[in-house]
Amino acid sequence: MLKRAFDIVVSATALIVLSPLIALVALAVRLESPGPVLFRQQRVGRDGKLFDILKFRTMRVDPGEDPQAPAPVPDVEDFDSYVFDPLYGGKRYTRIGGLMRSTSLDELPNLWNVLRGDMSIIGPRPDVPELVSQYKPEYHRRHRVKPGITGLAQVNGRASLTYEEIMDYDLKYVDEHSFVRDLTILARTLPAVLSRKGAR
Repeated sequence: MLKRAFDIVVSATALIVLSPLIALVALAVRLESPGPVLFRQQRVGRDGKLFDILKFRTMRVDPGEDPQAPAPVPDVEDFDSYVFDPLYGGKRYTRIGGLMRSTSLDELPNLWNVLRGDMSIIGPRPDVPELVSQYKPEYHRRHRVKPGITGLAQVNGRASLTYEEIMDYDLKYVDEHSFVRDLTILARTLPAVLSRKGAR
């Protein structure tokens, strides 16, 4: 109950305080290239339930292309060495899109996901079903908690980590999460974002 109350207060406050920035980013996305301002994609949430995550669109939309089509997910042969490609889709980024990805501004609409209860402020980042279907059995333990905007992996290297390292941090959070740890992760998030280390 305390975590949910915290999520509501922080997400609602952030949406109000950051509304000028959110409006400015939305306008920039709209003016730079044709297509929707928001990108919706199915992700796997708590207890394996699917939900639509909201993000600012960072990619160009080619004629005839479905702007909400999911990006292809590679077959992962070895999670121990698999690293998310930070340049994935780089040639298709709009100019504002590349900036948003490197600064995590594209994730500001995640605050609405938190407010409506799909996500939490702190928790493992949610994955697409195509990747979850390739999980090792023990990885599914991360779905015991709500996914988050930021988490233990995000303040310890983000996408520069191998997927096994990310999962180690996520499962550690699931096993040891507390309100105090959430506050600590939140305090470490802004420096991690500003450093842009591991951004993708």
